Amino acid sequence: MMSLSIGLNLLPVFLTALSAQYGGAAGLSQEQLGRLGAITFVGLVAGILGTGPLADRWGAKPFTLLGNALVALSLVGAAVAPTYGWLGVAIFVLGLGAGTLDMVLSPVVAALNPERRAAAMNWLHSYYCVGAVVTILTGTLVLQAGGGWRAACLVLLPLPVGLMFAFAPLQFPALSVAGGRLRLRALVRHVWFWGALAAILLGGATEAGMVQWLPAYAETALGYPVWLGGVALLVFSILMAAGRMVVGAAGAKWDPYRVMAWGCAVSVLLFIGGSFLPVPALALAACIAVGFTGSCLWPTMLAVTADRYPDGGASMYGALGAAGNFGGICMPWLVGVVADRSDLHWGLAISALAPALMLPLLLALRRTGPA
Repeated sequence: MMSLSIGLNLLPVFLTALSAQYGGAAGLSQEQLGRLGAITFVGLVAGILGTGPLADRWGAKPFTLLGNALVALSLVGAAVAPTYGWLGVAIFVLGLGAGTLDMVLSPVVAALNPERRAAAMNWLHSYYCVGAVVTILTGTLVLQAGGGWRAACLVLLPLPVGLMFAFAPLQFPALSVAGGRLRLRALVRHVWFWGALAAILLGGATEAGMVQWLPAYAETALGYPVWLGGVALLVFSILMAAGRMVVGAAGAKWDPYRVMAWGCAVSVLLFIGGSFLPVPALALAACIAVGFTGSCLWPTMLAVTADRYPDGGASMYGALGAAGNFGGICMPWLVGVVADRSDLHWGLAISALAPALMLPLLLALRRTGPA
């Protein structure tokens, strides 16, 4: 989880630096910067969709190794990319490796913890946030030391390379229950499953809009220095890790739907406050706090779906992951589009639509059965 986190958290720290490096005197437009984030998530979804059916057939181990290899390769490619186009290719491969890992790790942990999936899934995904902290802290320190994007990519390279060797001798559990798995073509006949896909899409969009744009928003809209934008994303990730660990520690004590509903409602208020509060410090604090309130949406939605369909197999996780990351494709790009037409305050505010729409959907899913 820490390795795949590199693919989604290194870019935001360097958005303004990449604009100057690859955009010339005029810099890159907000849409071009948002496009880089979208390219990452396109690779992520491609990795998830391609890996799901194959992991059901061949197991999780080869794809765990492949995912780390792709992350390592893409970091080298991004470090030497001469143009915006080549950077986009490297970013796509980075997303592809992250998507491959994202696909296999959740079903592996669910298979190891069949009696406490919600807690285990939140613990697993909290280490995505730990990886985000490591990635953001590394990028920020490299910036402060006078380095840049290329240096940060190479500094992070030992993590995926080391993990390839660490996973090589290990055995992995089967991803389906002993009686066989429920195939995806059967799952898509369930209305509840379509609701779960829509809900996790909105959960992914809730995270991605803020993650992708928080440093740039702090710098360009709120007037803070570059280093503080990186620190804001760092604290955001720490709070996201803390939120998932709290839900993981609570285990079965809390109703997962109620937890997600409260997370959605408070996130809407924080998005609006972060976008329009007249005091920059309060606006930035509201943006950072979304890390805590929105942290549970993705892993808990995975867990409640796995509880309803325990024989879903890797393909089910692939469909859920693809839907969630599709939200990650759309929201950063949409924020950039709105920002180009208005300003980044309104661009960020559009992200509030995701948790606002997810809330009634969660309540409907809680009331109905899986069929």
